[in-house]
Amino acid sequence: MQLTELATVLVSMGCPADKSVEMAAQLDKRAKQLAEQKNAPYDTAMLHLLSLMKQGWAAKEKGW
Repeated sequence: MQLTELATVLVSMGCPADKSVEMAAQLDKRAKQLAEQKNAPYDTAMLHLLSLMKQGWAAKEKGW
């Protein structure tokens, strides 16, 4: 996945647009690290991280 595509996904999930490209780069880096650590596919690691971020933004919207 390209960083610009990932940034678009992040914005659709609630990420501030002005932070989305930077956050996409960080997320990509972390997904690569996690995939290597867990000996898992990159896509699996990315989906896991996106799920965590989605949960965090949903909680923030609810005032948690």
